[in-house]
Amino acid sequence: MTDDIDPVPSGFQVKRAYEAPEPDDGYRVLVDRLWPRGVTKSAARIDEWAKDLTPSTELRRWFHEDPQSRRDDFADRYREELAGRTAREILVRLRGLARTNPPVTLITAVKDPGSSHIPVLLQSLGE
Repeated sequence: MTDDIDPVPSGFQVKRAYEAPEPDDGYRVLVDRLWPRGVTKSAARIDEWAKDLTPSTELRRWFHEDPQSRRDDFADRYREELAGRTAREILVRLRGLARTNPPVTLITAVKDPGSSHIPVLLQSLGE
């Protein structure tokens, strides 16, 4: 799934929520603010729902109004949100987990992860 996203930090991978979980997924983290439509919690096998790593509702709505022209501003604003204390703590914990017990699989329902918040999140995880 991560073929269209470059680079993916070591120890991480990205999958869509609509893909069946696999034994080699490791620790599965949902990185969307909203639960994926039509996916049951038992079928998703999510270990953690990291809402604090997702763009705020306001930022997400603003971005979706015009994603093509707002992409750069969105990335800057999302990085500011990821700089908050709670998000930083989760990033540090997930980095540690990816180093000691990989992989950490980021789960998202977005159709095109490469054109969403996922590349910014991966960049933050790789720092």
